[in-house]
Amino acid sequence: MIALLLLAAAGAHARYDEAAAPRAAELLAQSVRFATVAGNEAAHAAQKDWLLRTAGALGLTARDAGAVTEIELPGPPGAPVLGLMVHGDVQPVDEKAWTVPPFAGVVRDGRVWGRGAADDKGPMVQALLAMSALKEAGPPRTHTVRLLIGSDEESGSNDVKQYLAKHAPPDLSLVLDSEFPVVVGEKAWDGLTVSADPVERDTGRPWTVSAIEAGLAPSIVPDRARLMLRWRAGEPDWKQLIARLVGKTPPAGTRLEITPRGPELEVLVHGRAAHAGVNLQGGRNALVALARIVEGELPAGGADDLLAFARFAGEDLRGASLGLPQDRWGGYAVNVATLGTHAALAPAEEGKLTLVINLRRPPPITGPQARDRLFDAVAAFAARRGAALRAGGYFQDEPLAFDRDAKIVRRLMSAYRRATGEDAPPAISGGGTYAKRLPRSIAFGMWFPGKPYPGHDSDEQVPIADLHRGAHVLIEALLDLASAPPLDHPFAP
Repeated sequence: MIALLLLAAAGAHARYDEAAAPRAAELLAQSVRFATVAGNEAAHAAQKDWLLRTAGALGLTARDAGAVTEIELPGPPGAPVLGLMVHGDVQPVDEKAWTVPPFAGVVRDGRVWGRGAADDKGPMVQALLAMSALKEAGPPRTHTVRLLIGSDEESGSNDVKQYLAKHAPPDLSLVLDSEFPVVVGEKAWDGLTVSADPVERDTGRPWTVSAIEAGLAPSIVPDRARLMLRWRAGEPDWKQLIARLVGKTPPAGTRLEITPRGPELEVLVHGRAAHAGVNLQGGRNALVALARIVEGELPAGGADDLLAFARFAGEDLRGASLGLPQDRWGGYAVNVATLGTHAALAPAEEGKLTLVINLRRPPPITGPQARDRLFDAVAAFAARRGAALRAGGYFQDEPLAFDRDAKIVRRLMSAYRRATGEDAPPAISGGGTYAKRLPRSIAFGMWFPGKPYPGHDSDEQVPIADLHRGAHVLIEALLDLASAPPLDHPFAP
C-alpha cells in the first residue's frame, strides 16, 4: 500500500512537469493582464470569469461566492476541507516607474513580469495547476481541496468577512501569500497619520509651497516624491536655491531632479519601491530623501512640519527614532509611505495635508499601546517645533503567532524539506496575510527564503523556475495533508 501511495505521489509531480508546467507562465501572464486594483470593477469581474473558465478547463469545480471565488478538487462525500487561500487583487502602480507595462503580462528572460506576478497571482496559478496535477495523477484523497481567491486583500480587506457570513471556513487552510517554509509569526499592521493645515506661518521667503505629493499606498516604499514651489511676486530667480539643493547629496539609491517652470520650481526625487512589510530594506524611500534635501529651505508651516516629521520618523527603518521597542521578532519595520491631500486612513482629514506612516509591529505591544506611544511622539515633536499637527490612524490589528512545534508547522516544514532538499527555519513576516482573518489557517509560501521579495515593487516579476519549484512544494504538502487522516488539533504540538 505504501509503495502504491509513493508511486501515485511521484505521478502527481510528473504530471505537473508534463502537463501543467508548460502552461504556467502563460496562465500567469493572462492573470496579470487583469488590472485588479481597487475600484476597477470591470477588471475584477473579467478576472473572475477567467478563473471560472480556467478552473473548468482544468477539470476543477468552480463557484462564484461573491467577494471570494471558490475552486474545488472534491474529495469523498462529507470529507473535511483543506483550504488554500490567495488574493487576486493587486496594489496600484505608477506606470512611469516601470520598464515594462505593468498589466501587459510580459514573459521574457525566464520570468513573468507585471503587477501581481509575485503578489499574489503567481501563487493563484500555482495552486490551480497543483490541484489539476493531483486530480489527474495523485493518490486517493481523504479531503476536499478548496482554493479560495479573495478580491480586496490589498485594500478594504472585507472579502473574507463577507464570505464567512454565508460560508463555513475550511477545516484547515494554507495561505499562499508569504514565505517558505512556513510562517510562525506575522507582525501587526499599523498606520499612523499625521495631518496639518496647508498654511504657512512664515511668509518671509520669496517662494511658497504650492503642491506636494509622494507615495502610492501605505504598504509600498515610495519611489517618487514631488514638491512644487511658486515664486510669490515679481521676476522669479531660482538660481541660488537650485544651487543649494543640487549641492546636497541625495541618500544612496535616490535621484534628484529639479525643473524650473517660470514662476514654479519642481523638485522631484526618484527612489525604489518595495513591499513595506517583507522587503523594506530593499526599497529606497523617495519621500524621506525629499524631506532631507529641502530641509531648511521651506517656509514654516504645514508642509514643512510634515516633511520634518518624515525626516524624524525615517531616520531608520525600525522606529528607533520614534522610541519603538526592538527586542522581539526583529523589531518594528517603519515605512514613511505617503504625503498628500488624499487621506484614506484619516477620512476626516480629506483635503488636508496628511503624512501616512506604515508600521509593522511585533509583540508584545498592543494596538492601543502603540497608538498612545506614537501619538505622544507626534505631540512632543509638534511642541518642539511650535507646529499644529494632528495624529490619527489605524491600530486595530494584532500580531499572529504559532507554536513552532505545532503539528501543522512540522508537517509543512517536512513537505518543504522533501520537495527542495533544504532545511530552512520557520519565518517571521512583516506582511499580514489572510491567516489573521480566516480561522484555522497558516501562511505557507510561496516565496523562497533568501530571495528579495518583488511584490509591490516596480517591475514586479517572478522567475518561471520558482513558479515550478513552488508548485512542487505545494504538491508535496497537498499529497501529505489531503491524502491522510485529518490532523487532530493541528495548531498544538
